[in-house]
Amino acid sequence: MQENVELQALNTFGLSARARYFCVVDTLAALQGALRFAHEKQLPVFILGGGSNILLRDNVPGLVLHMLIKGIAKLSEAEGSVRVQVSCGENWHAFVTYCLAQGWHGLENLALIPGSVGAAPIQNIGAYGVEAGELIESVTALNTVTGTIETIAAADCAFAYRDSVFKRQYRGSRIILSVVFLLHRSTKVNVSYASLAQALAGTPAPQPADVFAAVVAIRRSRLPDPALLGNAGSFFKNPVIGISEYASLQQRHADLPGHESSDSDVRQVKVPAAWLIERAGWKGRRLGQAGVYEKQSLVLINHGAARAEEIVALAQAISRDVEQQFGILLEPEVQWVPGTKHGDFAMYLPQEL
Repeated sequence: MQENVELQALNTFGLSARARYFCVVDTLAALQGALRFAHEKQLPVFILGGGSNILLRDNVPGLVLHMLIKGIAKLSEAEGSVRVQVSCGENWHAFVTYCLAQGWHGLENLALIPGSVGAAPIQNIGAYGVEAGELIESVTALNTVTGTIETIAAADCAFAYRDSVFKRQYRGSRIILSVVFLLHRSTKVNVSYASLAQALAGTPAPQPADVFAAVVAIRRSRLPDPALLGNAGSFFKNPVIGISEYASLQQRHADLPGHESSDSDVRQVKVPAAWLIERAGWKGRRLGQAGVYEKQSLVLINHGAARAEEIVALAQAISRDVEQQFGILLEPEVQWVPGTKHGDFAMYLPQEL
């Protein structure tokens, strides 16, 4: 247990902020001990993984738990499929790379996404036509209210676009320990996403390794390396609007892209936030040391010495302009810490365990 710990190196935006208390958690016993400490001192708890999807707006009160529980294990194998359990503290891209090397397929479209495995179910991370929830069989979590370990089936995780039960009714009461993925041995691949299909157009019968390599190449060409330009990946979600609202907007903006969303029984259209931000005139612009990445307007960047308030001001200015021009309110994908009405902040209030 440490006090007054600087978190700048532990968040990919590279923002300076301090944790009142800080503890590295590499075992279940360490987690339980840290939660008892928090309960005794009546401290709120913040769970920190890879630090890739957060905006540290200020110092973090209470106790920050840096989840580094490691382990990958093949649970069982059937004809054409394999069940793999991976601990929350494993690096996501390293896990995807490991699976590919083992001949366990399905995750290759999700290569090079920053962060830890434990965050994958919470956010239901997705890219290039695949979402993690499609391949998750179950999630094991610690119930911070009862102190029990629970196995939550994928069907009960309410996976949706960048959403899950862990961001809603389980927020603040479940800490993810591990995830079981159901992967396949087949070399069949998903190249339905337009830019991925284009990248592989010259590859006859692409294999999982080809998809992995193409995804890595695309991401590296479009997204900044956090080690060089601090960022948290896609800052905003792609908004989902009603079919009639989309039709109305198309009358004024004939080139407005969109595709129907399958996350609802009601006909809705998902609109690219990057298009809205770029059309609103923000691509490549900056406010102080905070800016919009010149190659991908969905990414806000730290030009080197940005303060949290500059990134907040930039995000709010973009949201305001998009709403004024298109009548669409952008919702942050990044978690704001400490939270406001603009974003989520899952602080746990531990019971006596």
